[in-house]
Amino acid sequence: MGKIRQLTVISGKGGTGKTSIVGAFAFLAKDKVLADCDVDAADLHLLLQPKIIQEQDFKAMKTAVIDRTMCVKCGRCAQHCRFDAIKDHAVSPFSCEGCGVCEFVCPAKAIRLEDKTSGKSYISETRFGTLCHARLKPGEEASGKLVALVRHNARKIAKRMGHKLIIIDGSPGTGCPVIASIGGADCALIITEPTLSAMHDLKRILGVARHFGVRPMVCVNKYDINQNNADEIELYCRKNGVDVTSRIPYDPEFTKAQIKGKTIVEYSNGKLADIVKGVWDEVNDSL
Repeated sequence: MGKIRQLTVISGKGGTGKTSIVGAFAFLAKDKVLADCDVDAADLHLLLQPKIIQEQDFKAMKTAVIDRTMCVKCGRCAQHCRFDAIKDHAVSPFSCEGCGVCEFVCPAKAIRLEDKTSGKSYISETRFGTLCHARLKPGEEASGKLVALVRHNARKIAKRMGHKLIIIDGSPGTGCPVIASIGGADCALIITEPTLSAMHDLKRILGVARHFGVRPMVCVNKYDINQNNADEIELYCRKNGVDVTSRIPYDPEFTKAQIKGKTIVEYSNGKLADIVKGVWDEVNDSL
């Protein structure tokens, strides 16, 4: 079996249409596994309506627990907790960072650190094949570790089933889950739009991709809402050696397809669907 290729679709900011494009790719691509690595606000499942076949607790952090039968109520744990997580000789799981200082200073050895369930990872079946996805609990950390778990599951399934491609729906922005989504990928397709904020964030995410040695490509979605900005984005990319795919125009057909729970290439056979197919062909050829 040859190398498993990995395509990560990301965006410098939210709302650029990244997941809509990934959904279309899921329809068009053959011999693939899908991975939704936007673990803080996953929404690819809204298009794919997955049937969960495997569920796993995600435990990457620890939290302190006080054994009230052993506690002598000396208050040393609360005095040394820099996060103010201990009140009335009890630990708030929402404030505790699992640093272990309270356990270290407790003279009665009444405190221990226990694994905390921070979220869940899933393996599901969809009409387009297997989807690996996850959900991080609100306010929890370690999103990068959860992304790594989702990608690990996708690679394992791709290897077992003999699939040659993993399509990853990454997070917007440039933070930890984005870094975990693109590391080791063969290509990062960056979906942007012709707005000032998107142009600014595009430059930042291009820097991240290059830092980790991942080849970027750029697709300008909704290009016709400001063609001057779209031209400026393409000029910047070409000056910096970044490949640009076909432009995608703004079209309410995307929203209509979403309302029906379908990808644009399922919903429509018109010009818009042909353009999106063309983008996929360009990206697939580059892989």
